[in-house]
Amino acid sequence: MDTKLPAKGTRTQPAQSEPKKTADINKPDKQTERGPHPEVISAQIKDVLTVLLMLRFANALCVRTFFQPDEYFQALEPAWSVAFGRDSGAWLTWEWQHQLRSSLHPVIFGLAYKAAHSLMSLLRFFPPLEAFLLVALPKVVQSVFAALGDFYTWRLAMDIFGRQSNAPWAALWMTVLNPWQWYCSTRTFSNSLETTLTIAALCYWPWEVVGDAKVTKAAPLQSRSSVNSLRISLVLAAVAVLLRPTNLLIWISILTLTLTRFTLDGTSPIQKTSLIVLSREIAICGSAVLAVSLASDRLYFGFWTFPPYKFLYFNISQSLAVFYGQMPWHYYLLQGLPLLTTTFLPFTMIGLYKSTSSSSDSLTTPQSNILKTLSFAVISMVATLSIISHKEVRFIYPLLPILHIVGAPYITAFFTTKPPAPDTNTPNPNLSQLVVLRRKFSLANIISINLLLAGYLSLSHQPAPISVLNFLRTDFERLHPESLTLDALTANTTNELFALFLTPCHTTPWRSHLMYPTLRARALTCEPPLHTAPGSLERATYLDEADRFYAEDNTDGDGDGRSEYGVRFLSEEMWPLVASNDDGKQQQQQQQQRGGEMPRYIVGFEGIEGAVLKRFFEGEDAPGRDTGVELRRVWSAWNGAFNEDWRRRGRLVVWDTGVYPGSFSG
Repeated sequence: MDTKLPAKGTRTQPAQSEPKKTADINKPDKQTERGPHPEVISAQIKDVLTVLLMLRFANALCVRTFFQPDEYFQALEPAWSVAFGRDSGAWLTWEWQHQLRSSLHPVIFGLAYKAAHSLMSLLRFFPPLEAFLLVALPKVVQSVFAALGDFYTWRLAMDIFGRQSNAPWAALWMTVLNPWQWYCSTRTFSNSLETTLTIAALCYWPWEVVGDAKVTKAAPLQSRSSVNSLRISLVLAAVAVLLRPTNLLIWISILTLTLTRFTLDGTSPIQKTSLIVLSREIAICGSAVLAVSLASDRLYFGFWTFPPYKFLYFNISQSLAVFYGQMPWHYYLLQGLPLLTTTFLPFTMIGLYKSTSSSSDSLTTPQSNILKTLSFAVISMVATLSIISHKEVRFIYPLLPILHIVGAPYITAFFTTKPPAPDTNTPNPNLSQLVVLRRKFSLANIISINLLLAGYLSLSHQPAPISVLNFLRTDFERLHPESLTLDALTANTTNELFALFLTPCHTTPWRSHLMYPTLRARALTCEPPLHTAPGSLERATYLDEADRFYAEDNTDGDGDGRSEYGVRFLSEEMWPLVASNDDGKQQQQQQQQRGGEMPRYIVGFEGIEGAVLKRFFEGEDAPGRDTGVELRRVWSAWNGAFNEDWRRRGRLVVWDTGVYPGSFSG
């Protein structure tokens, strides 16, 4: 492992800071002793980035499954409203109605939607083709961010370990082969963009501030290139914090160790002038990003607001985050980190332990201090988030590139061995001697397991919520060719409710896949109890719409609540009995009829067919027998081998109610 830390004068081109000492074996000359020419290094950087862009583009197109609703409802739905207006049918959840989210993230996709729609309208694209391309567009945009995240992981590892070390390449292969990365990096989560911003900011961060004064000699942050690198880092970090306020924990940890040098080796190189520069740039860059964010939120919401404050107020002060689930304190230790790193977990844990427990003989003091600082950020963030009741793996996703970097030297040492010394009679070692693999069977098993996990999760685990919307959209195009426009103001409206989703809340994407504003649909909602006080009985007994649908409505006391649910909800809330006048009779006589709008299609998991739909629509005593509904399956799809939520188990099914002409005949 190379123990020379790259010079900080070239932070914007870190790959050139430590020239490789292995020359072109076919052209031995004086350049051999100095390493590759800078143009060769630059070409290598471009080649790596190009390959990563191509890889993540393919990755984005391969992900055909549903994971978590925030991918759509916290990014693409507000983005759709940005591009096509508030009347476009986008589903804006309560977070957007109460300004908990920054508009910076959805604006990226909103502008992409707007630009693509304008271009395709100019070229007069066939509406179904335009819809097909717009469905794929966000994934393509996100694939660029995913590739950049991989790229900056490699660059930071190269800055730390040096060009001659194999550890940077190990970090690159870890991030490329990680199943979580394949499954989530091209999804439009704010956490995915946060991860890229974080590792890019860490790559540009002036790491000489945690170095050793005896090694660095000059005080840090005194050159123009170093200050410019700091500015890029601070801007990226500020955006990440505005997207996800918990990202601040990473930067507090880094600044804490930088200023206190707790557990760090050597003497601090920071002088008074360095502190002044650091404080000045934090204030200037932070204020600039904050001003841009405030302006963006003012344009999006229509008034001045500060989403990070609202985010912390509702989720912490009002304790609304627990409404979406609570996890034990050890969730991130026993589930979060293993899910993030999968087969690489042992190497990342060894890396965290080694970097925090002692200094390695194979590392210089600056290298050791950098790894200690990064590891301290991981430990601090995991420990702090473990205190909060509501936990999700993606909340610690920004730590994954750091875990790859700290684990890279140990996976390198485990699977490679020191190459034999080259023949002194030849000017260059043979290329095959640069890396000598060992434990190849174990390595093959790790790669195979990762590929199998990535393939199953991306293609086969919960694909139905995506494919059902493709079915609904294409069938709408068949039935209503006159209404195929994305402009809500010029669209020919239809009178029918096209689809009713009797599924757990946010089981499928929405307008980003349904597209047309005239394709009207209805789904069960799950708004939190904003009107209740924390700890109150009203909050403890609150049931949202989806909860009320799945609540036990067993009236005969046999205790089989799971098999009998939903009928009461359909009878009292979806299609209640309402009074109406029969004008055909001489005397005005009140009659009871089922109110509410009947859909063309009902969408749900197959478990509700016998437990709910047949009990409501069929049989002599069925409450909805007089609605004229005759259910018929017209579409179904497999939804994975397992699901931890019993409500989502089984195939996803579409039933035609038969109340509208032109029923699906395929």
